[in-house]
Formats: sequence, structure tokens, C-alpha cells
Amino acid sequence: QVQLLESGGGLVQAGESLRLSCAATGRIFSIADMGWYRQAPGKQREWVATVTRGGSANYAVFVKDRFTVSRDNKNTLYLQMNSLKPEDTAVYYCNAKDTLVWIPDYWGQGTQVTVSS
Repeated sequence: QVQLLESGGGLVQAGESLRLSCAATGRIFSIADMGWYRQAPGKQREWVATVTRGGSANYAVFVKDRFTVSRDNKNTLYLQMNSLKPEDTAVYYCNAKDTLVWIPDYWGQGTQVTVSS
């Protein structure tokens, strides 16, 4: 099993920055890709960004050039969010995939990000 714990959410004004962290514990040797998803009130959860074990990153169009995803060699995942917009307001969830593809994804409990205009 893998446990994921997010931190770093909060309330900011439009144009400001936040950095989210996600610490992975447990069977971290089994983690492959890690990423971030978000869910706004009344909307479905959506993918934000992913970084592979090798460090390659991919982003959703709506955050590209504003957000940066990274992970360190201790399996801590980060999301640097710049130029935040009110529409970025959501609960942000950390996600990790196991190298054994038949094992369901791991999820954190989520951290709230609120951007005021």
C-alpha cells in the first residue's frame, strides 16, 4: 500500500502563487507516475499534471505555462502554481500509479485551493 498526504493549500488572491506538496509513504518503490487532479464544486475531477518516474512532465492545457509539477528522489510530489486565477479554485488531489498496472491508483485526501478575484 501507498499513502499520500497533501499539504500547501490555502486562500490567495488572483495572480499570486502557491506550492502544493504530496508526501508518499509505504511501498514507495512500487510508485510509477505521480500527478495532480482537481475537483471544483459541482464539477467532475479533472487531470492537471503528471510526472513520470524519470521526470518527464505533462500538463493540461489550462495550466500549461503557469503550473510546474516535479518530484524529488524521496517520492515527494510538488505542484508550483503561479498566476493563479479564480477558476483554479478546487480541491487538489495527489495521485500515484503503481508499477503493477492492475493495482488501483492511490489518492490523497485532497487540499483546498481558493483563489479570490
